[in-house]
Amino acid sequence: MRSEGDELLDFIKRWYWYDWMMFVIRTILFVSLLFTLEHVSDKLTVPFWLGALWGIMAFFIPWVCLQRHYTYYLVSEMVISGGLCLYTVSLFPEAYVAFLGPAFMIASNSAQKSYRWSGPMTIFVFPALFAELSEPSNLMTMIFQFGLIYAVGFAFQLLVVTHRQSEMIRDQYAVLEHYSSQVERMTLAEERNRLSKDLHDTMGHSFTSIMMGLETLRSEVRTSEGERKLDSLLKLTRGSLDEVRQYLHQVGAAQDSLTLVESLRALTAEFQALTKVTVRIRTSGEEVQVSKQVKMTLYRCLQESLTNAVRHGQAGEIAVSLQFEEKQIRLVVQDNGVGTEELRAGFGLTAMKERASDLQGQVSIHSKPDEGTVVTCTLPWQGEQQEEAIRLLLVDDQPCIRESLQVMLEREKDLQVVGLAEDGEQAMEQCERLRPHVVLMDFNMPRMDGVEAAKLMKQKYPDVRVLILTTFQETEKAVEALRSGIDGYLLKSSEPQELSETIRLVHRGVMMISQDVTNQLIQNYGGAVSREQPAEPDKRFSPSGLTPREMDIMLCLSKGLRYKAIAAKLYLSEGTVRNYASTIYTKLGVRNREEALQRVFGNQV
Repeated sequence: MRSEGDELLDFIKRWYWYDWMMFVIRTILFVSLLFTLEHVSDKLTVPFWLGALWGIMAFFIPWVCLQRHYTYYLVSEMVISGGLCLYTVSLFPEAYVAFLGPAFMIASNSAQKSYRWSGPMTIFVFPALFAELSEPSNLMTMIFQFGLIYAVGFAFQLLVVTHRQSEMIRDQYAVLEHYSSQVERMTLAEERNRLSKDLHDTMGHSFTSIMMGLETLRSEVRTSEGERKLDSLLKLTRGSLDEVRQYLHQVGAAQDSLTLVESLRALTAEFQALTKVTVRIRTSGEEVQVSKQVKMTLYRCLQESLTNAVRHGQAGEIAVSLQFEEKQIRLVVQDNGVGTEELRAGFGLTAMKERASDLQGQVSIHSKPDEGTVVTCTLPWQGEQQEEAIRLLLVDDQPCIRESLQVMLEREKDLQVVGLAEDGEQAMEQCERLRPHVVLMDFNMPRMDGVEAAKLMKQKYPDVRVLILTTFQETEKAVEALRSGIDGYLLKSSEPQELSETIRLVHRGVMMISQDVTNQLIQNYGGAVSREQPAEPDKRFSPSGLTPREMDIMLCLSKGLRYKAIAAKLYLSEGTVRNYASTIYTKLGVRNREEALQRVFGNQV
């Protein structure tokens, strides 16, 4: 809890020139009153010290009440200062002019409906009392004088209100200008991230498929000239893929150049320069490297908290604390604003909570009147969630495919390729020596094919997960492999992100089969092999151009599921689901979920 002294100091810090002007007027009136009381102390009906104490009360009590509410001030000013003036008028009729100062301040500090009673009290009631104690014939003169000074005070109040509103508009404009610039910057950063991910998923997959396809032609090329052309094409494709990766790195380099602490310090410095609000930031604990999503979430949380502190809280000072704890990162933003009892969840606050929730974090807000607002954003440290990398063994008779898969998978921090094999026999040998967690194996290989190797592997090493990765939808071999106890079946044409997510799920013990393979098995074998799949979409509503997987996404969207829930249901990453949704909107020529559902299902949803 803040002390009364701290609140008084904060109140004084927010003074403008007109507040100091009122303070000076009040001080002059108080000093002149003390001199007058001392000069006529022999005529006072009470001791001098009692009159001086009354004057001190008239100086301080209304001024302190003004901090709480203008109504308290008006009542205390009329009762204490008005009572002191009535007392002096009873001794000296000319002393009524001493109430002109309080009358001016009563008018300048009245607001809203208080004018209805403060005006009549100041202009008519007090002059009538002064006239009753002195000269009744001076009543009209007093009414004119107090009416005139009240009008001057009212005009001064209008000037003050206009000045305060202009200051508020200027501050709000500065905050909005900073906010809009940050929104533009964040939008560009998110768009760059989206483009880099899309390019990575599409171009990387396309080049890998091209290289794999070219490699499969090697056995059909019989001439030295054909071999030379094939090697040239492979070299060109690999070089092009390396260039694309370099471009992707450059696209993301702009926002990755700063660490989390440097980004937050840059944000607070810019905000402080634009708004003239004091922002102090401190960090504790050892800084760790965080992902782009974590950095963007904390950055956005701080930006929104700073903006709200000035726009709604009218804060003058903001303290920011970034704490690197053992298993989480905590961002605390505390301001000295007005606070509130009821928090309204606006767009910014809702977006802030959604960002944190997507990373299994949370945002809490505590606010009370006159105690400011505290915003706390807590995110788990994602680096602690991956204790050990998933060890992979790649088995394929094509060297180019093994090399391409190794390059593709080792881009993931939690995946580690520990061995390469060109047939089933080598796979069994390396499985004994390397003990991988997951084996990615092709069907068609010399000496020992994938089906036979999978059978032996599951018998000898039951803890090893076997994921068949092949080019063709060979349903007969798929059924035979499933009967041998494999843990997954995926096509090489699958997206890189889907391949990575499938490996992770298989490692956790989830059986995964490609959607296309599942559909083929259902058609050929009548559901003899099945697993948990989303309900098959009604063909009557399937628009041309949408694949079965995209229809699965649409069915989930029609049920009101969010991207995160869809990703868990379909065993995909959230980013892959977002990419699917973006592709669906483009194919349908719509802008959002509602329009897409209307286009696909009509009035069915």
